[in-house]
Parts: sequence; C-alpha cells; structure tokens
Amino acid sequence: MSAQFQLAQVNIARAVDTLDSDIMRGFVDQLDNINALADRSPGFVWRLQTEEGDATSIDAFGDPRVIVNMSVWASLQALKDYVYTGEHLAVLKERKRWFEKISGPGLALWWLPAGTIPTIDDAKGALAALRTHGPSARAFTFACPFPAPSIQPA
Repeated sequence: MSAQFQLAQVNIARAVDTLDSDIMRGFVDQLDNINALADRSPGFVWRLQTEEGDATSIDAFGDPRVIVNMSVWASLQALKDYVYTGEHLAVLKERKRWFEKISGPGLALWWLPAGTIPTIDDAKGALAALRTHGPSARAFTFACPFPAPSIQPA
C-alpha cells in the first residue's frame, strides 16, 4: 500500500425500526463499544461522527432509518482486520436481526490521497459507481479489491 493513499469505506444499512425501538436496542447498546474499538484499531485514521460520537443521526440518504458509516484506514488489511475479527465480527454476524436487505451495494471502498477526509457526496458517488459499473479502481469491495494508485494524484 502506498503511504500516499488511504482507504475510505462507506457502508449503509436500513434499520428494521427506529433506533429507539426495542428491536434495535441490541445494536444501539453495542454502538459506543464498537466505535471505540475502531478508534483504537491499528490503521484507523478517521470516522464520520457527530458530537454524540456516532453517525446514526446523519440522514444522508433521505431516510432516517438508513444508517451511514464512513471511515478512513491506513490500508485495506487494517480495515479487514477490524471488520472480520473479534467483537466487530460478532456484531456483523447479527446484522440480519437489525437491518433490512437493501437494493444495490451497501458497502464501497475507494482510495483517496492521504490526509483527505471523504464527504457524504464522495460516499454516494462511490456507491453509485459500484452499482453502475461494478468493482473498479473508482469503487470496489472486499471481495474484489483494487490496489492503491502507485502515483501521486494531481
């Protein structure tokens, strides 16, 4: 991985009910711990959050039940290590209890110049690119990753 680039990720999910509902309590009760786990994970750079410490109140997609998670990591491996091990993996395995299947991709990964903070529009663009064109250097998935660019962006 080139130190000139970092990996951005966005994932969206539509909750089966409002976050203050009983059915969502199992997810909400774990959110602070899972976010803190990300914050201290090797390779973690940044995550989207409000003053409350998470992004659950950000209505980025015109539906208050669609939760957006966006973060930046030093490498694809660092993000994979966080997502697919330990406590996060346990929560991930339970996602069907709390979230509906959405049409189109719910996750997109893309490279950005080191030190850049992605915007919601960047995330929407990555999801749209993945939906329209499939995995590419513009937006990809864990299953079909693309390497970081090898040259400094203009």
